[in-house]
Amino acid sequence: MKVIQHGYIIVPPDQLVDICCALETHIQETRSEVGCLVFDVKARKSEKNIFDVYEEFIDEAAFKFHQQRMKKSAWGQVSSAFERHYTLQYESEDD
Repeated sequence: MKVIQHGYIIVPPDQLVDICCALETHIQETRSEVGCLVFDVKARKSEKNIFDVYEEFIDEAAFKFHQQRMKKSAWGQVSSAFERHYTLQYESEDD
């Protein structure tokens, strides 16, 4: 069953410059994970410190692997206190 997570994160404006490199690496590493179907993170045009996130993984095991890897990554360290607003859903292949 496919796992989809979407929503947004709020980055404190004074940390925007500091997180750019970690976020870029995080995106590249996530997209190369086995089981990652889609991973997009984009800053909003009107609010540069809010990033819209959309992710799809082939199953819950791939999603859980991603979550564990992310927590240990540079991105996980610098973003741990960022405010996150996500919705998680599961889709079968028939949906």
